[in-house]
Amino acid sequence: MTTPDPGTASPARVALYDAVFAEDPHAAYERMRRDHGPLVPVDLAPGIPATLVIGFQQARRILNDPLHFPADPRIWQQAVPETCPVRPMMEWRPNALRSSGAEHTRYRAANTASIQAVDQHDLRALVEKVASDAISGFAGLGQADLLTQFSFPIAFHVLSALLGCPDEIGMRIADGMAKIFESEAEKAALGNQIIGQAVAELVALRRQYPGDDITSRLIAHSAALDDIEMSHQLVTLYGAGIEPLTNLISNTVLRILTDEQFSAGLHAGQPVRDALDTVLYTDPPLANYCISYPQFPIDVEGVLLPAHQPVVISMAACNNDPAVTDGLGPGTLTGNRAHLSWSIGPHTCPARTHAYLIAETAIACLLDALPEIDLACPVSELVWRPGPFHRALEALPVRFPAVA
Repeated sequence: MTTPDPGTASPARVALYDAVFAEDPHAAYERMRRDHGPLVPVDLAPGIPATLVIGFQQARRILNDPLHFPADPRIWQQAVPETCPVRPMMEWRPNALRSSGAEHTRYRAANTASIQAVDQHDLRALVEKVASDAISGFAGLGQADLLTQFSFPIAFHVLSALLGCPDEIGMRIADGMAKIFESEAEKAALGNQIIGQAVAELVALRRQYPGDDITSRLIAHSAALDDIEMSHQLVTLYGAGIEPLTNLISNTVLRILTDEQFSAGLHAGQPVRDALDTVLYTDPPLANYCISYPQFPIDVEGVLLPAHQPVVISMAACNNDPAVTDGLGPGTLTGNRAHLSWSIGPHTCPARTHAYLIAETAIACLLDALPEIDLACPVSELVWRPGPFHRALEALPVRFPAVA
C-alpha cells in the first residue's frame, strides 16, 4: 500500500495550475497514468495537495460512495489560508454541492424543483433570441471573438433571465465568477467578495418582487431557505452556469471548425449534439472537479488516500481512460453519452438537459447565420487559460464573409 506524498509542493506532485498543464492536459494525463496509475498526487495550487482520480472505474466508485467520500470540506479548509487561490472554488457553502446527508437532500430538492420548472420551449426561444442579438452585433464585421462576443453573452443573458437577475447585478456576479476560476489569490478573494454582495442583492430583490424565475421558486420552496442559504444556492448556479457553459459553447465551435468529421458532417445534416457529446467526452469544459474529502484514510486499490485531503475527479482523464476506450473504433465517441462530464451519483448535475439545449441551440443559430465561418488563426496560436479545474480558451477568433 502506498500513500500520496503529504504536505507542500514537491517534485513528486503534478502541478495542475500552471500554463504547461493548460497547454496540453491530455499529454499530462498520459504521463500521470504512466508514472502513478489511476490515482495521482497533484497540487491544485502551490502547497495545496490533492489526489487526482484519472481512472474511470475508480471515479465511478468514489462518486457513488458519498458515505466514504463526502463533499463537506470544512475540516480541510481549517488549514487552508483564505488567500489560497483555489479556496473559493472548494470551500464549504450551505448548498447541495458542498453538503452530505439530510442537508444535501434538502438543498438538492429545492434546486432540482426550481430548475425543472423551466419550460423547455420558452428556453429554446430565449436562446434563439439572445443568439440572434449577439450574432447581429458582429455579422457585418466579417470577424469576431466568439468567446467574448457570442459564448459569454449567451451564457450570461440566458442564465440571468432564468434566475430573474437584472443585468447590472448579473454582470457583477459573472465578473466575480471569472476571477474565481482564474485561481489567482488576489483575484479569487476579490471575486468571492463581489459575488457575495451581488447575490445578496438578488435575493433581496426577489423576496420583495417575486417572479417566474428560479430564484423566486427557490425562495418559495418548502425547504424554507434563509437569505444566506439562498445566496449560496445562487453562487452555485452561476458558477455551474456561466463559465462552464461559455466554455462548452466555445470548445464545441472550435471542434466543429477544426475537426473534418464535424465540419463536413454538419453540411450533411449531422447534428450539433454529436459535436457537443464528443467535446464532453474528450475535452469537457469543467475538466477536473467533483471534489470530496474522506473523513478517514481510505484504501483505494492499494493507494491510501489521506483523511481530509481533497480527492478530485478528472472527468477529462477518466472519460479517456484506456481501460475503457482501448479497442473502440473510429467514430465510437460520436453520440456517446457514457461520460462523467455531468458527474454521476448524488451530485449529478440537475441542469444537464438545460445546458444541452442552450449550447445546441446557440451553436445551431451561429452555423445557420454564418455557414462559412472559419478559425482566424492556426490552432497552435490559441491560448488556454491556466487553472486546475477548467478547460477554457483566452479567445476564439473567427472570420467569415460579412453579412448585412
